[in-house]
Amino acid sequence: MGKVAFLFAGQGAQHPGMCADLIESEPAAKAVFDVADAVRPGTTEQCLSGTKEELAQTINTQPCVFAADLACARALAGRGVTPDVVAGFSLGEVAALTFAGAYTDEQGFELVCHRAELMADAAETHPGAMRAVVKLDAETVERLAAEAGDAWPVNYNSPLQTVVAGTPEACEKLDLLVKEAKGRAMKVAVSGAFHSPFMADAEKGLAAYLADGHAPAQPSVPVLANRTGEAYPADEAARVELLSSQVANPVQWVRTLQNMAADGVDTFIEVGPGKTLTGLVSRTLEGVTALPCETVEQLEAVLAALSEKGE
Repeated sequence: MGKVAFLFAGQGAQHPGMCADLIESEPAAKAVFDVADAVRPGTTEQCLSGTKEELAQTINTQPCVFAADLACARALAGRGVTPDVVAGFSLGEVAALTFAGAYTDEQGFELVCHRAELMADAAETHPGAMRAVVKLDAETVERLAAEAGDAWPVNYNSPLQTVVAGTPEACEKLDLLVKEAKGRAMKVAVSGAFHSPFMADAEKGLAAYLADGHAPAQPSVPVLANRTGEAYPADEAARVELLSSQVANPVQWVRTLQNMAADGVDTFIEVGPGKTLTGLVSRTLEGVTALPCETVEQLEAVLAALSEKGE
């Protein structure tokens, strides 16, 4: 059997009723939400009963998805599943670091709440938009984004899916350019141009917060960084720079998955709401297993698959 990776979901995967049955049946999952409610009262209720519109607000999305991500991972760990390596998509990187011991649950939750505030403020100050471009390779999307003006590739999701962020005007121009190139550009339901230069204020604020006694400790499990697709380093200053600059720089997800596969990972378990990352694995790598784990049924399916692989 090859290595196992946990992939922590990011913003955009949220939905009403996240992790409902896991909270009821898995003590390790409920314990995460108990901490979340202690730091930010009402988080569990918002995950379970919040409207789609409420959960789509960055200030709510990030704490709720963080709690869901960590709860799913802890439920697996509580059933004896130990990953060899972890990574998280954007917001999910904070959950991955917390799971790997760089932060306590309380510290990780406080960090993600602060991160959400900083990014929401930056989005309000610098209004932007995002597009998911499919059917075109990354190099083509990079060229079209440059031609569109104030637009930048920010999420390298899969070989034929790249997300671009920029001004609303540049994204509208990009729509036309992509159509001419025989690709497809889809609006991303977010409130800002995340992972772009428009998040510079959030990066500065996050760097100051991390430097003020909130730097991530050395993870006990390798955590691959969005910026590089490589493991967080031993140097504390380098870890702070990676985590703070992540919000204003591209997510190198294709590189992350390829590096995991090259290191022997053949089973990828998506922890958190939805199946977005499971799909990206399938579109990026061949001959691997990718499974979501948000519900009790999915948890049991993961355990069965790992048991079969281990025989």
